[in-house]
Amino acid sequence: MLKRIIAGLSALALMAVILPASAQAQMMEAPSYEVQTISGTVVDLSCKFGHGLSGADHRMCSQVCADKGIPLAILTSDGKLYLPITADMPGSSSNDMLKEFAEQEVTITGKVFSAGGASAIRIDEIKKS
Repeated sequence: MLKRIIAGLSALALMAVILPASAQAQMMEAPSYEVQTISGTVVDLSCKFGHGLSGADHRMCSQVCADKGIPLAILTSDGKLYLPITADMPGSSSNDMLKEFAEQEVTITGKVFSAGGASAIRIDEIKKS
């Protein structure tokens, strides 16, 4: 009986040490970012890259695609693509913010995150260029 009590207390003591360490290991470190101002064209990814469609004549179609959930992104003149993200958890679309600027030049200030050769931007301010 005493052996069972000691074994049970030992197991509890071990869990008291392991569980907080495990929880701390699961806490994610905040990703690093750099505040930047970028300029580019708001494009809908499907039409731009899947069909080669862009420009002022494509503006209304781009807005319809955005309403249907096709992601909008910012394409700079040097060909760099920025994917818009939000701080919401779970993430939400940035299409509502970008739709009015579809197929137009914009200047955006925000937090830029880079990983795996891709760039994402959490938009703080957007204006037509």
